Amino acid sequence: MGAHDSKNNPTQCKTSETPSKNTARLLVRCMDRKGLVAALTQRLYELGANILDADQHSDTTTGLFFQRIRFDLEGVGIGRSDLESRIRELTDRFAMEMKLSYAQDRKRVAIFVSRYDHCLYDLLLRHRAGELDCEIPLILSNHPDLRFVADHFGIAFHVFPITSQNKDSQEARELELLAEHHIDLVVLARYMQVLSKSFIAQYPERIINIHHSFLPAFLGSRPYHQAHERGVKIVGATAHYATPELDQGPIIVQDVLHTSHRDSVQDLVRKGRDIERAVLAQAVRCHLEDRILVCCNRTIVFD
Repeated sequence: MGAHDSKNNPTQCKTSETPSKNTARLLVRCMDRKGLVAALTQRLYELGANILDADQHSDTTTGLFFQRIRFDLEGVGIGRSDLESRIRELTDRFAMEMKLSYAQDRKRVAIFVSRYDHCLYDLLLRHRAGELDCEIPLILSNHPDLRFVADHFGIAFHVFPITSQNKDSQEARELELLAEHHIDLVVLARYMQVLSKSFIAQYPERIINIHHSFLPAFLGSRPYHQAHERGVKIVGATAHYATPELDQGPIIVQDVLHTSHRDSVQDLVRKGRDIERAVLAQAVRCHLEDRILVCCNRTIVFD
């Protein structure tokens, strides 16, 4: 099968669920033991919930159990607070970490960009087409170049020029703006600045970066040049959560395209940008649909 066949590619999530606003998603993590699946499904049945899909994974290395359950709220006769309390009674009994979210609560996304526009355009077009179920109230940049893109889509554009002297103060202003607009997720769409540790600490596992290389092969700012020098036969892109360690965060989605000795650096860049668009959009969609659990700097990405 081809490199893009998500059925056989564990780094891809299919994200094909039928859109519905009256649904909830439950993510759990705990030490593995018998009866976990039965206990969760029984509790949801008792609450009148109809399970639409469920996926689980047991990690033999860590001994941990992970599960994602999406269920219909139509038959649930209690409010959110009581629903969470009843589910938490069970998860506490099994020492489960849990996250309960609702499809109707659309996540609010801020996109950070510099001068490259291909990932920005792709995300905004997908959002306009209804492929990304979220709100995008803000675009932030360290350059004014892409303001016209934001204007075209009717999104507020804010410029924060970054230098070594003003980095801390500018990031503080950016964080204030994100808090003011209740941002849930930050997407670095080829944002050519390294975020500080203090900034990342405000959004743990809620900052998605696209790295224009198949990590961990080629780190840094010129991976296509490194790839060309090595004569690679594939180029790739990696979407990962940002951590204080540069380009070392938990990987969400990766993909590759084949190359040949005939490809110049410019050819690799062109091919790479095609992958960057698709990989970043896929990672953002996975996050928006609560398909990701992080453990030990690795991700469990549910189909």
